[in-house]
Amino acid sequence: LQSSLFPGRGTEDHIKMVQRLVYRRRLSYNTKSNRRKVVRTPGGRLVYQYLKKPGKIPRCGQCKDTLRGIQPARPMERSRMPKRLKTVRRAYGGVLCHKCVKERIVRAFLIEEQKIVVKVLKAQKAAVKTKAPKK
Repeated sequence: LQSSLFPGRGTEDHIKMVQRLVYRRRLSYNTKSNRRKVVRTPGGRLVYQYLKKPGKIPRCGQCKDTLRGIQPARPMERSRMPKRLKTVRRAYGGVLCHKCVKERIVRAFLIEEQKIVVKVLKAQKAAVKTKAPKK
């Protein structure tokens, strides 16, 4: 009765066992470094495929903003990358963002200007002192 109502049910030849998945590595804990997904192979088997952690974009050393023009990668992967993918052709490229570099350049310029102003004022004071005794 049941096999006539539900075709494919009740008969033993349609039941399949679920395929067991086996880890490819020794680590069996569900950690960040042991993330995996189930993939069906061309042969029809189910296997685990281990996922890599996503690469992160480096951040500015001063303001902690993400650096533009630098490819995200894992540390070991980054060490194997060519220089053009790891830096930007600018002063402090790959270390500081453009805003912080601009800020540093302007600050350095203003400090130099201040030094020149102090030197000029000192020279003017010295000139006034040398002219005063001549009277």
